Amino acid sequence: MGLFDAIDVAGSGLSAERLRMDVVAGNLANAQTTQGANGGPYRRREVVLQEAAPSGASFGSALAGAMGGGPSASASSPANGVQVAGIVEDTDPARRVYDPGHPDADAQGYVSLPNVNPVTEMVDLISASRAYEANVTAMQTAKTLFTKTLELLR
Repeated sequence: MGLFDAIDVAGSGLSAERLRMDVVAGNLANAQTTQGANGGPYRRREVVLQEAAPSGASFGSALAGAMGGGPSASASSPANGVQVAGIVEDTDPARRVYDPGHPDADAQGYVSLPNVNPVTEMVDLISASRAYEANVTAMQTAKTLFTKTLELLR
């Protein structure tokens, strides 16, 4: 690992968690949207994250190398970090609520509402926020370690 790989890994985590927070905010903002771009109700979206594996290296091989039990990633290989694999729509069915006065009600008086649960979204938002804070702390710790190392070299 290089000198600044810890900052690169934490930076990739910051970007991923920011995107998670943006998607959750979009879900909450559209929790009552009955007409989406496709004509149906809004569909909840989720961010899928994956390891950003550099040139065939995996977490398992890096861990085995660090523990001295197998092929290790060389000192010149970049840090892995995380990357966004995609943003997917949840496949849960839309909620149907009886509201015959609603402009989007069907012939039986039911309205199809988005499959967004505000409680679930708030839990996801808190989780992403805490992960973001953890990455900020890791970045600040790495910066402090670099500063202390440079002070030792004086």
